[in-house]
Amino acid sequence: MATILRQHAEQLFAEELEELKKQDNDKSPVNWNLSPQAVVTYLMGGKLKNGFEVSPKYMGNKRLMEISVATLTTDRALLLYGLPGTAKSWVSEHLAAAISGNSTLVVQGTAGTGEEAIRYGWNYAKLLSEAPSERAIVETPVMRAMKDGKIARIEELTRIGADVQDALITILSEKSLPIPALNTEVQSVRGFNIIKSRRQQPG
Repeated sequence: MATILRQHAEQLFAEELEELKKQDNDKSPVNWNLSPQAVVTYLMGGKLKNGFEVSPKYMGNKRLMEISVATLTTDRALLLYGLPGTAKSWVSEHLAAAISGNSTLVVQGTAGTGEEAIRYGWNYAKLLSEAPSERAIVETPVMRAMKDGKIARIEELTRIGADVQDALITILSEKSLPIPALNTEVQSVRGFNIIKSRRQQPG
């Protein structure tokens, strides 16, 4: 790992996350690695009862982090909204690392992001040879997060077309992802949620 330019948060701060888990005596939501209180401590930093120092990841209003974590304990998705350079992606990465132990389930929004980047795609070679089947589905980070009960991150939501954003409606409201070609659906496992970041235009 020493040759990697930028490690993921769960790798770079693995010692802190492990120590927080050991010292965490509060109740954790289903499929959360840490309790909400411990997640806030991971973000804001502080000294644990055994003297271990947790470094601050976010230099700002603690109340904002408490609200963010509290939102993720519910069935509501979290929207991080702010000007460029205000640590939206940084916060979402650390939230996912602390809660799920995996910050890599990311959809990077661009003007060219299609619905298949959010819902699912198809392996067309298998589709042609086998007809529609589960083996032919190409899972997206959102689908994997739904199946595993983890946090998915959608970056730069405002760059994604409105028609593509509509693909999130069923996922967020019904907590399911229909697959009409197979006459089935993927149902969310508890712990699943989405953190979306949206850029505020200056001025």
